[in-house]
Amino acid sequence: MKTETVIITDVGPRDGLQNQPKILTTEERLMLIRAIAEAGVPQIEVGSFVSPRAVPAMAGTDQVFAGLSDQANADVLSLALIPNMKGYQLARDAGAKMVTMVLYASDGMAQKNAAMSMADAEAVTLDIIDCARRDGIAVTATVAVVFECPFDGPTDPAVVEDIVARFVGHADQVVLADTIGAAHPQQVRELTASLVKQHGSDKLGCHFHDTRAMGLANVYAALESGIRRFDSSIAGLGGCPFAPGASGNVSTDDVAMMLAQMGFETGIDLNKLMLASDLAAQLTGTAPGGRAKPWLQRYLLKAA
Repeated sequence: MKTETVIITDVGPRDGLQNQPKILTTEERLMLIRAIAEAGVPQIEVGSFVSPRAVPAMAGTDQVFAGLSDQANADVLSLALIPNMKGYQLARDAGAKMVTMVLYASDGMAQKNAAMSMADAEAVTLDIIDCARRDGIAVTATVAVVFECPFDGPTDPAVVEDIVARFVGHADQVVLADTIGAAHPQQVRELTASLVKQHGSDKLGCHFHDTRAMGLANVYAALESGIRRFDSSIAGLGGCPFAPGASGNVSTDDVAMMLAQMGFETGIDLNKLMLASDLAAQLTGTAPGGRAKPWLQRYLLKAA
């Protein structure tokens, strides 16, 4: 039986660091990114091109990209989050090969996060996709608050399905984001199964937070539906400064461990991933580590 591959994008250096009390230096950010890359994580969201006044921790992302230009592991795809066309142009000029634009399943979140409407965010994203296609840059469209919005309440799945239907043929990937960690596995299974049935799984991914300790269970539910792309964050770092209630992302430590034990191929070296997780904790002073990290460290030590 052929081993199935699951692609993990570690968003720790962006989503994980943007809400931490300690702002890392460019060199510290590069240390963390290189450690994650060394562990074999195939895609890393290394920063964002947003206003440094709004998100001080992401200032100097162009310097981060410059520091990665001689990256030893050339197979690692470095991504950047962008809020608008100006952000896209900055990311392009910095050398990004993939950018992430955020769409919204609620107007409340669109206004609070980007000061625009859902429709405006979609229009800007389509313009960016057109430019990116000419520039040879891939675009991920991440749909925020697909299960619940902290401002507008529960999200109607039909709204999400309409957005995905509009963008799955344009973007290179469409990621469903449980921005505040409000989803439970049955919700995840139903929505992802419906979307996979309609569009296939090749372009679809999921992004979960672990606010209510359901992050890993939600990954499993999406796996059962056929999803094979997931965002996660080294050592469980995370939290959106514009989404009240958002806590850490589901941990790359835990997701990689579960996938390995289930027989999926990720390309990730768990021993080296633990070193990256330790470094995240050392640099930030707040990274909790995966829930299974103590067990995993003992397991790997015994296996050595």
